[in-house]
Amino acid sequence: MLPIDEAARLVFDGVAPLRPERVALADARGRFLAAPLTARFDDPPFDASAMDGYAVRAADVAQVPAALALRGESRAGEPSSHVVGPGEAVRIFTGAVVPEGADAVVIQEDTDRDGDTVHVSEAAAVGANIRITGEVIRAGAPLLEPGARMHPGEIAFAASHGHAVVAVHRRPRVAILSTGDELRELGAPRARGDIYDSNTHGLAAAVREAGGVPVVLPLGADTAARLTGLINDGLTCDALVTTGGVSVGEYDLVRGALADAGVEEIFWKVRLKPGKPVRYGRTEAGVPAFGLPGNPVSTMVTFEVFVRPVLRMMLGDPFPHRPRRRVTLSQPARAPDTRTELARARLDGDVAHRLTGRGSGDMSSLVGMDALIVLPEGAGVVGEADALDLRMGARAATSPWEA
Repeated sequence: MLPIDEAARLVFDGVAPLRPERVALADARGRFLAAPLTARFDDPPFDASAMDGYAVRAADVAQVPAALALRGESRAGEPSSHVVGPGEAVRIFTGAVVPEGADAVVIQEDTDRDGDTVHVSEAAAVGANIRITGEVIRAGAPLLEPGARMHPGEIAFAASHGHAVVAVHRRPRVAILSTGDELRELGAPRARGDIYDSNTHGLAAAVREAGGVPVVLPLGADTAARLTGLINDGLTCDALVTTGGVSVGEYDLVRGALADAGVEEIFWKVRLKPGKPVRYGRTEAGVPAFGLPGNPVSTMVTFEVFVRPVLRMMLGDPFPHRPRRRVTLSQPARAPDTRTELARARLDGDVAHRLTGRGSGDMSSLVGMDALIVLPEGAGVVGEADALDLRMGARAATSPWEA
């Protein structure tokens, strides 16, 4: 059995972002840029007023009080054509073009208007309350770099420069195959010995949360031919995730079916609790295939450790991993002697509350989970431990299993 850090290295090595695709800016939210965006023009594209007030010549208001003749107005979308001369002012509003001849804006609060005369009570220096052309960014300068995640702010910034279409890395299509004669679809009649298929639904949700597109395959019956056919279908996607059938039982046929479908086994079994019988391999074309254990807790934990980071890498995420940080355990825990345990937990600040259950088939320990507590093999009883922070937005550039 491999230690978890070596298994993780074998999985993550060589994973590259998927090829770019061009999408409408409105569809780019949460995606990662595959090509840079540049500024198409100066920002601001013209000298603009930063305040409501009056566009003036600074020389005319150097000595106050000053009285200026009002000559029209400039507002957003309708700039004034008047050239401001000595002793003149143009009414101006926030965002409007500063008219030719003016080099300052006096704010409205520092004026008093009497018909067509503006009385100015405070001096304004050259450039006062004016957003100068190109002060934010110059035409041709980098706007957003490859790897930038398109949050609302980035989308708004791109839109401000007229980028209606952007290049982003393609979302990985992930085939999901749950196996076992005992599995039934939701809503189907359930006889004695049958169980409803939960792994497919949990994995599909996890794939979506990771940014991928789940492709759910029909349930896999425990026959080699049926499984091999379904696996071949799944390998047309960017990644394949199977659950169940990877242990050593007489009906654990997935491992052999993966080999029959052309998946080269890279490792089988990791010194991990839960999730020891996890299997990983790749096709000759480089499609990763994960054989996850069938017990639901083992399925979700091994997805989190091995599959999710791969999907984030395929998306072009420069921070594809969960961060690892030190926490205090609300109650001491004993680490296994021969395997690293990833215990489900809920975080409360720097304190981790372990979510206990009756083994890897008890899904109640997944409810409310936002961390995995790392209990290294042979560590004995510990009151503090490292934790993988699973909360939304928690991301790191390097693998938590790197030495």
